[in-house]
Amino acid sequence: MVAKRIIPCLDVKLSGEGGMVVKGIEFKDLKKAGTPVDLAKKYNDQGADELVFLDITASAEGRENMIDVIQKTANEVFIPFTVGGGIGSIEDINRTLRAGADKVGINTAAVKNPDLINKASKKFGSQCIVIAIDAKRNKKPEEGRNNIQFEDGEEGWFEVVIYGGRESTGIDAIDWAREVEERGAGEILLTSMDRDGTKDGYDNELNKAITKATNIPVIASGGAGTPEHMHQAFKQTDVDACLAASIFHYNEYTVKEVKEYLNQKGIETR
Repeated sequence: MVAKRIIPCLDVKLSGEGGMVVKGIEFKDLKKAGTPVDLAKKYNDQGADELVFLDITASAEGRENMIDVIQKTANEVFIPFTVGGGIGSIEDINRTLRAGADKVGINTAAVKNPDLINKASKKFGSQCIVIAIDAKRNKKPEEGRNNIQFEDGEEGWFEVVIYGGRESTGIDAIDWAREVEERGAGEILLTSMDRDGTKDGYDNELNKAITKATNIPVIASGGAGTPEHMHQAFKQTDVDACLAASIFHYNEYTVKEVKEYLNQKGIETR
């Protein structure tokens, strides 16, 4: 078994002269959780395997990401650091990597211009191109979709949403995951919009569907409330990593405690 990764996520919103880490439910009702630099340093010291920095309003506000905040954050971490939000061109990717990011996460721009994935992976290498997929359950089965039966007995499919969950696309998430892999993505950051911030556990039906459809690493995101939720995600699906925010930001668990719990349950972590 490949050792699993635990990844804290910093959802960052522009605030004053810098950024503020926030957390909400289904990307709404955002509450402050701290500054990206301070939290990044904390998670680095706790033994996090990687860190994800998402500028959650850059795309919706039509602005570039926070290069200065990214630089300050990168100076505090010595683990792989992924930055997403507001990245819509080769120039954006180049600028973000030069600011200190190891990988870039592309979401809305990839959906709007899929060729960006091909160009980016060819220029920078697939290992640093992470495609973020935000997916929501659509409980209206349709012909031509990858319809499945959910655990509650209802049928439907997973739909891709963009602009931080503000806009539905009509794109089947399973088809899109296959396409981004074919276009050269090195990894998928998969967020369940239905579970985001709920602390009810990951959407393992979604995780299972995407990992079965693809051969690149998948990071599960949305719904972590306890270390047991991560255990379930690793045990029930083939995700390579679990991402969490609230449980780390509000000091409910440390990264070290989560890893110790998983190791006791037979899940090897880094």
